[in-house]
Amino acid sequence: MIRLSLTSVILLFVLFSFGQIEVTLLGTGTPQPIMERFGPSTLVQAGGEILVFDAGRGCLQRLRQLNISYDKISAFFLTHLHSDHTVGFPDLWLSGWIVSRRSTALPVYGPVGTKNMIENLEKAYVYDIHIRIEDDKTPEEGSKLLVSEIQQGVIYEKNGVKVIAFEVDHYPIKPAFGYRIEYKGHSVVLSGDTKYSKNLIKYATGTDLLIHEVIIFPDTVNKSDPRSSRIAHHTSPVQAAMVFNEVRPKLAVYSHFANPFRLNEQVLIKQTKENYSGPFLLGEDLMSFSITDTVSVSAWKKN
Repeated sequence: MIRLSLTSVILLFVLFSFGQIEVTLLGTGTPQPIMERFGPSTLVQAGGEILVFDAGRGCLQRLRQLNISYDKISAFFLTHLHSDHTVGFPDLWLSGWIVSRRSTALPVYGPVGTKNMIENLEKAYVYDIHIRIEDDKTPEEGSKLLVSEIQQGVIYEKNGVKVIAFEVDHYPIKPAFGYRIEYKGHSVVLSGDTKYSKNLIKYATGTDLLIHEVIIFPDTVNKSDPRSSRIAHHTSPVQAAMVFNEVRPKLAVYSHFANPFRLNEQVLIKQTKENYSGPFLLGEDLMSFSITDTVSVSAWKKN
């Protein structure tokens, strides 16, 4: 049985005792099916709210490692509708519902197109949902999803926790969103998938913790290489350093590593350090951050 590490238990205790924000990287990878980095997904806990952003491959398993049940999730948010950010959602939703026996509908927030995706998922799994209700007596209401298609601005506010969506530049994927989550004077910003974005800088300025995507690639990329198109949709380490310099977070963290040319991650560290002198980390799956007047970091440790 997988259990919470002692460190994680202490962090959760501190979270609910003193009201800070806790952020956990559930998945830091890309579409590449590797065990070290599951699909992109982030957990944010504050004020009793349990919020999940994106559901890449393995999202539900990572939550299980943290001992967080689907029926405890307050709301779910999508940055955009690329498959690597959504492929884990059917598992989170249906397996989560069956195992936890959730009895309330899950609020889902996402860009235009989210309703269409959810409606078609419900159609695809209509037989299974019916059987689980009729045969397994799983609470019907827990199978339901309450979808809200969002625009830039405050989209969620409960128990002192505010979620602000802002548009980022992941062209041709439009709209695509980043999120700023605020609680008791502190905040975390999730970049979502984006190129260098002035709007992200606007919404991230003053944040305690900035979690930003990144792509690394060699200096001599041939434009005829089919992998080169990805570069135009994401943020290079040099561009990310420019963002960090303008935002000046207490801590910047890289997540959602795109590495189509399979370079050593030291390239990422080197290029960032050459252009940014502030604190930053390479995120890892299940790495967590506690935000108060400072930002503390805890890597996942199994008992």
